[in-house]
Amino acid sequence: MIVLTKLKAYLEGLRGKRILVLGLGVSNRPLVRLLLQHGLDVTGCDKAPAPDEELKALERQGAKLHLGPDYLKDLAADVIFRTPGMRPDVPEIAALVAHGAVLTSEMEAFFEVCPCPIIAVTGSDGKTTTTTLIAELLRRAGKTVWVGGNIGQPLLDQAGEIGPEDVAVLELSSFQLMTMRQSPHVAVVTNLAPNHLDVHRDMAEYVAAKKNLFLHQGPQDILVLNADNEITVSFAEQARGKVRWFSRKTPADVYLEGERVLRRDGTEILRRSQIKLPGLHNVENYMAAIAAVEGVVSDETIRTLAAEFGGVEHRIELVREKDGVRYYNDSIASSPTRTIAGLRSFDEKLILIAGGYDKHIPYDVLGPEIVEHVKTLVLTGATAEKIRQAVLAAPGYRPGCPEILEEADFYDAIHTAARCAGPGDVVMLSPASASFDHFRNFMERGEEFKKTVRDL
Repeated sequence: MIVLTKLKAYLEGLRGKRILVLGLGVSNRPLVRLLLQHGLDVTGCDKAPAPDEELKALERQGAKLHLGPDYLKDLAADVIFRTPGMRPDVPEIAALVAHGAVLTSEMEAFFEVCPCPIIAVTGSDGKTTTTTLIAELLRRAGKTVWVGGNIGQPLLDQAGEIGPEDVAVLELSSFQLMTMRQSPHVAVVTNLAPNHLDVHRDMAEYVAAKKNLFLHQGPQDILVLNADNEITVSFAEQARGKVRWFSRKTPADVYLEGERVLRRDGTEILRRSQIKLPGLHNVENYMAAIAAVEGVVSDETIRTLAAEFGGVEHRIELVREKDGVRYYNDSIASSPTRTIAGLRSFDEKLILIAGGYDKHIPYDVLGPEIVEHVKTLVLTGATAEKIRQAVLAAPGYRPGCPEILEEADFYDAIHTAARCAGPGDVVMLSPASASFDHFRNFMERGEEFKKTVRDL
């Protein structure tokens, strides 16, 4: 098979080279295992002070481990695989590159060896839902689909199983895109707003990283853009392939008119009432997905999925109803715009749990939305004070509207929210912040929220 030859050729090209894998998290452990299976010289580096059982197993298989606070010191390499959350210009990495080392990543390697068409999604909001919708639509259309990137599993070690008629659907973050030198066949940008400014130097760098999703496309490729977002509209000037637009405000390739989702020629695809997922933002996610699979998936398949699909885990996920109170897990909302979308999905005022790790992004846009949609705000984490100040400064804020409470402990915040709730209320965890102050990622935070709520 061509795929085996392509993957094997890539791995053979690494033979005799000193390989560094920087960061031994979820995406890179399968990478280390793959490299070892092919008899390659691998050193895994991580700030963890000691190896866990899985790392010990990799060490027994031949991996050299360089762990602890000085894990980036005294390194030599010909090829460096960077974990997504690590900047490529870290001085130790830059020095190795200056001496001839090649800097890459698990995802960049996958782009090199993948034998099938790739559809990739990025943006500030809606990435996960849009990626999932595209994958589900293609599956229902009879395609074999591989989902990876920020969701699903790392795909490089599975490349040998992928066929040329399959489709890879990827969610890609700005961190993954910073050094990307290849682009997918179909690139989707849902929207852009300030995010991850704790890692990126500024908004300009963040936007530049996102552009790598399409800057390496060819004339036969497709770029799907949000016509309602100023930044994504500007991307069209640099598009290398055909641009498809979606919009909820103006006629486009896929657009919303009243309650109907239409094509540019006026053909009705589905009605908003047929979409099980709540919220206008999910209509936008559907429109982006529809534009991405145009010509491959039938309207009947789109309507069937819309009626059945209940959403992505950790995205406005109903956890339980207890004593007339509904509890929702929206842990994936790690920025103000995501939380705003969640708040707008409900007609009633909510009890909101918010706050977490500080990514150095502005919260001023969140304040008015909380005033409009929240009756009790329970704050926790490093961003609690920033969110509080955004609410106090919001037009229309009156003392006690919303009531603002604060708990230092995440679990205490959940219990406080529950005590404030009565029959008919909605309690939602939608932090508007990252999770890294207390949890490894938003998934772990969401799971802890669900466990605590189920134990109430």
